[in-house]
Amino acid sequence: MVMITTQSLRTPSLLFLVPGKFHYLLTICILLLAGGCATLPPNTENPETFTLENTSDTRMGKAYKDLKKSHSDESGFLLLGNGVDAFTARAVLAQLADRTIDAQYYMIHNDMTGLLFADQLIKAADRGIRVRLLIDDMDLQHRDQGLSTLAAHPNIDVRVFNPFSRETSRVIQFLTRFGSVTRRMHNKSFTVDNQATIVGGRNIGNEYFEADPDLAFTDLDILAIGKVVKEASASFDEYWNSDMSYPIAVLRPDLVEKGDLEEGRRKLAEYLEQESVAEYRQRMLNSDLVQAIRNNTLEYHWGEAKVLSDHPNKLESYDEDHAYALASQFALYIEGIHKEFLIFSPYFVPGKEGTKFLGDLSQKGVRVRILTNSLASTDVGVVHAGYAPYRRALLRAGVELYEMNKNLSKVQLKHKKGMTGSSKASLHAKSFVLDREQVFIGSLNLDPRSVTENTEIGIMVTSTDVANSMAEAFDRVTETMAFRLELHTDDEGIELISWHGLKDGEHHVWANDPYTSVWQRVGLFFMGLLPIESQL
Repeated sequence: MVMITTQSLRTPSLLFLVPGKFHYLLTICILLLAGGCATLPPNTENPETFTLENTSDTRMGKAYKDLKKSHSDESGFLLLGNGVDAFTARAVLAQLADRTIDAQYYMIHNDMTGLLFADQLIKAADRGIRVRLLIDDMDLQHRDQGLSTLAAHPNIDVRVFNPFSRETSRVIQFLTRFGSVTRRMHNKSFTVDNQATIVGGRNIGNEYFEADPDLAFTDLDILAIGKVVKEASASFDEYWNSDMSYPIAVLRPDLVEKGDLEEGRRKLAEYLEQESVAEYRQRMLNSDLVQAIRNNTLEYHWGEAKVLSDHPNKLESYDEDHAYALASQFALYIEGIHKEFLIFSPYFVPGKEGTKFLGDLSQKGVRVRILTNSLASTDVGVVHAGYAPYRRALLRAGVELYEMNKNLSKVQLKHKKGMTGSSKASLHAKSFVLDREQVFIGSLNLDPRSVTENTEIGIMVTSTDVANSMAEAFDRVTETMAFRLELHTDDEGIELISWHGLKDGEHHVWANDPYTSVWQRVGLFFMGLLPIESQL
């Protein structure tokens, strides 16, 4: 709706993702060259609020009570690979809410699914549900009026995380506040009644939920019920009550009186009458998730789980001990790997230390397999430029590399399901499978920006059922929907990479990045020369 949107270790294993000194030097240079300053208003009108603890008498609380009888202290999980299912799950939870909805996102687009999402929040608030919506400010330029309109509802609070000043150009602030506004809240969670949460890689936007005919992501969320939800709620409260979380009324007090909710409702209702919206809603009603709910065949996986999340103070600190870092928690799990490490990471920039670590794992007998985007499938070419220089060293060490095949046959596209539920093949899922016993699903990429610059969240699940399901998905994707990279030496002793994959259903070998032009590859080379790896 016009109202709400956003478009836009100390452990050896992850030291490779800690940035070098370049961005500090660049900051100093920019401050010397650029003038102007940006100030934020005093953040004194953000009263602390917290998750409601006693929600066992809600509909979901009662349903979980019945389910957990045979699962003691375990949590239950559903993998949401299909995009329509993933959006439907959020809508269903919103409709089941009896007390609270807490939504935390990096981006919420001003498109069909963004407006359908806003509609669900408003309808819940109309029923008396307390809605807390926390959005990073990276893509909120020119959208304050819409946020103020949404916040005009007495049951909806909207806060903006790590905001830009509204008094100065954002371009100028990227220069004068480099190292501050360039560090973002990348978390993605949706929690209802402190009883169920959805955590994963999806922002709110058409491309994440199979609603965009021209752009789609292969993505993954996990819906969790049980005790792990309390940890997700605690993480949300930390961000919500952080000094970096600004109510929209504090940022734009001039818009408070202009927050015309009724006008917003009228415009939203008009938009939702469009035929394309009706068609998507019908897809939701016909989704596998809805059919399972109707037929009472919805089954959860059960196991132990822990939320791993960065503390919001990470954005204000470069402390050497990484006290606020999710990465330091995750590293402890990685160090326990003995047999196999599977990595889904759309933006993968290992750096020299990471390349060595993964290579050492491989040399110790751990089978390391990585699925990331190809140059043709990625939506961020500069990140691919940061990854490409490390391919030879990884392959040389025995690490297996796979890159998404953007051009699939019509038959493949027709039968593409499960984790890869969209009609395109651009990877956006972020997940790690450890020894087919544990799975981490969340917003974390294996790149310096995720590990050091931004904040992230995810759930570590100990369940052979979930782990095997994810491993099978990895096998399925890499066998039919990805290129397998192979290192070989020519007659002159030069190491070359070849890409093996399917073209029109037949095996094919490429000598260069598939489906790219020479100019794309030349551009990739020159981008790789830029000293910006710490910011990727």
